[in-house]
Amino acid sequence: MKPLVKDPNITLEQLVDELTDEEQLEKALNSPGELPDESQADVVLSQLSQKLMRVLRKADNKAENRPALKQKLDELQQSWGVEPKSLHQHLHLHKLGPRQASEFIKQHSGLLNQLAEVKSLVGSETMPLISDHEDEIRERTQSCGVHAKPEDYLDSFNEFIKRQLNQSASLAVVVNKPRDLTREQLREVKLLLDNHGYSEARLQSAVRNQTNKDIAASIIGYIRHAALGEALIPFEERVAKAMDRILTQHSWTPNQRKWLERLAKQLVHEVIIDREFVNTRFADDGGARQMDKILGAQLDTVLEELNEAMWPEKSA
Repeated sequence: MKPLVKDPNITLEQLVDELTDEEQLEKALNSPGELPDESQADVVLSQLSQKLMRVLRKADNKAENRPALKQKLDELQQSWGVEPKSLHQHLHLHKLGPRQASEFIKQHSGLLNQLAEVKSLVGSETMPLISDHEDEIRERTQSCGVHAKPEDYLDSFNEFIKRQLNQSASLAVVVNKPRDLTREQLREVKLLLDNHGYSEARLQSAVRNQTNKDIAASIIGYIRHAALGEALIPFEERVAKAMDRILTQHSWTPNQRKWLERLAKQLVHEVIIDREFVNTRFADDGGARQMDKILGAQLDTVLEELNEAMWPEKSA
């Protein structure tokens, strides 16, 4: 196998194929690279790492001002177990190496789809001039992969969820008792959906094109809608109603209400609501311990009631 020329035009798809096709990988591992003690597989991995670095570092730099992009990168960090901007280092020589990098990519079989979605959210720096004619909108359509219409894509998602319910314990928790969902189970569910082309961003886009309403229902909302027919409610609206219930059913001091309102503002960015979440978001203010003290040792009660209000259990 001849050493792969470092061609800047080589695609991510080609490099992933080089690493994940067992026959090609074996040949590459046994073929000399460009440096002493380096195999051709090391060269391929190096090229892949460089491309990943360019895509994901650019995304990281732009994420601060783009909530959808930041949310996607946060999801990928949960799914991959590594910060997206550091994925290239994780895969490269001093971390995993070609063989383990190959296994990582196989395990995360939706990697190319995920990267394509990140690129789409980042956008292009330059837009080529195609014509000098005045622009005119003639038709608005959305690509749903192999599905011709958003309706077809959503029907396919509904069928997928119903098929998978008996096979995925984590998915069953989302449907039957979402308040008990752990971060690891949420990661498993998102990975499962991503690998089959059903990311939260794509589902939201399909719903928007079908209904002409932008319903950011959260991944739990989309799953429960598919499995139970539960109404699609914007996640922010769920949070507002749940927090209103907390504020009105208890007597709080002005200071306690202020902290609860701060908590409410953070909830819209998080699906799993627990002490770990509070510790992370309020680390500079003493975390869960300090909030529990301010709320009169009622933090656990508040979190439990919030989860109950946001995600009622499946009725018998």
